[in-house]
Amino acid sequence: MSRVIVVGAGVVGLTAAVRLLEAGHRVDVVARDLPLETTSVVAGAVWYPYLAFPRARVGDWGRTSYAVLDALSDTDPDAGVRMREGTEVHRTRVPDPWWADGGPPIARETALPPGYVDGWTFRAPVLDMPVHLRWLVRRVEELGGTLTRMNLSALPSHADVVVNCSGIGSRLLAGDRTVVPIRGQVVVVEQIGLERWWLDESGEHPTYVLPREHEIVVGGTAVEGEWSRTPSPEAARDILERAAVLVPALRGAKVLRHKVGLRPLRAAVRVERQGDVVHCYGHGGAGVTLAWGCAEEVTRLVGTA
Repeated sequence: MSRVIVVGAGVVGLTAAVRLLEAGHRVDVVARDLPLETTSVVAGAVWYPYLAFPRARVGDWGRTSYAVLDALSDTDPDAGVRMREGTEVHRTRVPDPWWADGGPPIARETALPPGYVDGWTFRAPVLDMPVHLRWLVRRVEELGGTLTRMNLSALPSHADVVVNCSGIGSRLLAGDRTVVPIRGQVVVVEQIGLERWWLDESGEHPTYVLPREHEIVVGGTAVEGEWSRTPSPEAARDILERAAVLVPALRGAKVLRHKVGLRPLRAAVRVERQGDVVHCYGHGGAGVTLAWGCAEEVTRLVGTA
């Protein structure tokens, strides 16, 4: 089997490392940012193919990831994955979502918040990302892999295969200026007994309320080309106001922290092999949604060495 270096320690890189190790490769993960410093740790992390293209490939990767996460929720309580029902709402009548064909079953929802006229409910994985990232690191180490902080100016050259999962860092490491940041801000509030998630993607910015065991992630924003990671107080107030329309009980909930991440948007998610490099980046707002599906494709591509 090959010696593989995975560049990037977010959910995409770590998941690829796990699948490669399970396939018998020797794997070392290197990254400038350790897992709890990456964009992945900011993610609200509900299964949903957001800002990722093209649809055909995204649909396949998403279905694979859904199945893996669904199984993890049943078999490994330490993985930080829970299956929860929730509702996506709309202010106008809309057709079924494009991913419904072969995706999780949906049911039209009639109990909608004020101002909404359409929506559907479905069961989806919701991840506690700090927990899940720590679990992925443990899996890498249990399988014999390593994780090292390393500030790279170029992709490594001392491996049989390099897997580039550097997200927005691919602008430098892959020389790909078509990858652009989509700034996402979230507010984490105390858990108020909420079990269901809510999503409204119809406005200028997405609005979502994602319950975890001990807290709730409320978002969000989607600002293309914005590099600042400093939370905006104005954006935070707007996020909480929009979220309270979906879940009025959030009004007055104690704010625990503010977070910002830079989603790596690209016209098409890049999963392909060029010589001794396998690229896997450009997942937009769907890193969690696509990670396991992409990891299996990466493993197939590495296996052709």
